[in-house]
Amino acid sequence: MEESILTVLADGAASFSKGQRKIAQYITANYEKAAFMTASRLGEMVGVSESTVVRFATELGYDGYPEMRRALQEMIKNSLTSVQRMEVSRDLIESKDILSAVLSADIEKIRRTLEEVDKESFGAAVDALVSADHIYVLGLRSSSALAVFLGFYLNLMFPNVKVVSDSVSGELFEHMLRVHKGDVFVGISFPRYSRRTIKAMEYARNQGANVICITDAETSLVAKQAMIRLYAKSSMVSFVDSLVAPLSLINALLVAAAGRAKGDIAKNFEKLEGIWSEYGVYEKNEL
Repeated sequence: MEESILTVLADGAASFSKGQRKIAQYITANYEKAAFMTASRLGEMVGVSESTVVRFATELGYDGYPEMRRALQEMIKNSLTSVQRMEVSRDLIESKDILSAVLSADIEKIRRTLEEVDKESFGAAVDALVSADHIYVLGLRSSSALAVFLGFYLNLMFPNVKVVSDSVSGELFEHMLRVHKGDVFVGISFPRYSRRTIKAMEYARNQGANVICITDAETSLVAKQAMIRLYAKSSMVSFVDSLVAPLSLINALLVAAAGRAKGDIAKNFEKLEGIWSEYGVYEKNEL
């Protein structure tokens, strides 16, 4: 559904029943809270039944209430502060079974990522990594963990991999000084999108590098700077960014790249195992 849900609510207001008007009015005035409410909770807040809320979502053109709620979340995800995230997800925080709620939501995001991922883009990303002169990986803020993970394993497979850091002012672009045509730059960012990541991707593109993004949606500000776009579902869990689906996508990229990499990956790891053993990198498990 291309229209904003608020536009849909405004356009249909004249035809709504009394109960539907209550739902529409509450969502319009409190959309940042409604985006994280269950159908039963929303019904309770406005004084209608859960079934009325579910039917309302269907009549608006959504497949069901979960899709309508996702539309709300998409609309607000890049604008909420951490404090606001805590507030709007209070129902989840106060849940008696947070473990099941969070893990179930993550499972759903992986499922939706698998259903919606563009396999041609995925293949193009693998090809680009395998054939790159140099690979640069950048992810800032919460996405830095994804960048370090991706860079760590790429470095075991390819000789010229750099995880670009931003620990000191100006250092980011110093690390990218030699980016050129034939290189690949992987930018990773999820709401709220990092301005520095976007600027770094723009710079890499201007230097002729093949830019890959790993982000959440076509509407992402990061996607505009990339030639190859990979999307993985993420969302806000209180003040925490859920990055389970992006990590799963990165795992798939690494496995696919290993299968296509030039040279003998097995020999690389045999050599590494010898080094790790000699220098005591890992604790041995004495049986």
